[in-house]
Parts: sequence; structure tokens; C-alpha cells
Amino acid sequence: MSKTVKLRVFKRFERLWHWSQMALIFTLIFTGFGVYGVHDLISFSDAVTIHTGAALILLLIWAFATFWLFTTGEWRHYIPTRKNFIKVARYYAFGIFKGEHHPYIKTYRRKHNPLQALTYLLVKTVIFPAIWISGIAYLLISFGLGDFLNGIDIGWIAMIHIIAAFAIVMFVIAHVYLLTTGHSFVEHVKPMITGYDDVDLTDEELAYLRANEPNTIKE
Repeated sequence: MSKTVKLRVFKRFERLWHWSQMALIFTLIFTGFGVYGVHDLISFSDAVTIHTGAALILLLIWAFATFWLFTTGEWRHYIPTRKNFIKVARYYAFGIFKGEHHPYIKTYRRKHNPLQALTYLLVKTVIFPAIWISGIAYLLISFGLGDFLNGIDIGWIAMIHIIAAFAIVMFVIAHVYLLTTGHSFVEHVKPMITGYDDVDLTDEELAYLRANEPNTIKE
């Protein structure tokens, strides 16, 4: 037997990390387009300075977030699974346009659906490392500290950085778009503000939480 309850699935640090990351990523996108010459809303030098500062702050936040994920065991939510993967993929490909109900319900041990878990894992292990490694390399070369990178064409470093940046832009666009589907925008965003969301709990999980972590349940 199982029961759907309001459970605090996003802890305070996770919510702070999410909104700080969002603000910094939008800052990086805006200044990045300025550096790339897409707009001239701010000067090139200001764009470079703000872009560099925001990137370093975000790198620090990601370092803390990575430490938090592994010390709390939250990393387990990002491990992909084949269970219900086809159903979820079909929903986003077709069902969502027919008004069908989402086939996945959050559980105590898995708050991300299979497609979310796979997407977040690829972003965190492929796209983010690509943009950070290329960005740091470009920064070191700019400050004359990249002698050990002499064998690598700076054009390739810049290209990797730009490709990874556009991949992040596409991820952000898709992320925001999905917030407008299914439930209302507010209902999608609310859990990342309050921390609480509907979660499917077994009787054993509910009893355990009531006995050991009663503050996580909103009844």
C-alpha cells in the first residue's frame, strides 16, 4: 500500500543552491552574449569582468553542492533508471500535447523521473565540466598562466566553451518550457520555494518518517 503526502523533498540548501545557480547562469548567458558580440547593452570590458566574477562564484557554489550531494546521499536521485523511462519519454513526446496525466509520481527514494535523472546527470557530468574546463583554460591563457596549454589551439578551447554554453542555453529553455506544461507554472515552481511536493510513500516509509523525521511531512 502507498499514500501520496506532502513531503519536504527539497532541503533549504538545495533551494538556495537552485535559485543562486539560476541567477548566476542567467547573468553568465547575458554577459556571455555580450562578450560574443550578440548585443552591446553593456561594454565588452564590463561583460568580461561580470562574466568572470559570476563564473567563479558559481564554481564555488557547485563545489559546495557537489560536496553536499555526496555527503547527504542526495546523489542517488540523479542515477538514471530504465523503470518507466519509455512511459515518461512517450509522455513528453506525445502525451503532454494530448492532456494526459504524467505517468511518474515522486517517491521517497527518487524525486526525479527517469528522464530528468538522465538529463541532470548528463548536464552535471558532461556539459558543466566542458564549460568549466574550457572556461578556466581560457582564463589562464588570458592571464598568461597557461603555458602548459601551449599545445592546444585557443580557438578549440573557445569553441568547446561556446558549444557547452549553447547546450546550457538549450537546457534552460527546455527547463522553463516544461514548467509551463501539465500543472500551472506556480504549481511547478512552488516546491522549489517551499520545499514540499507530493510524494508517493509506502506505509513503511510513512511510519519511518513520522517516527524519525516528522518535520518533513506536511499533514
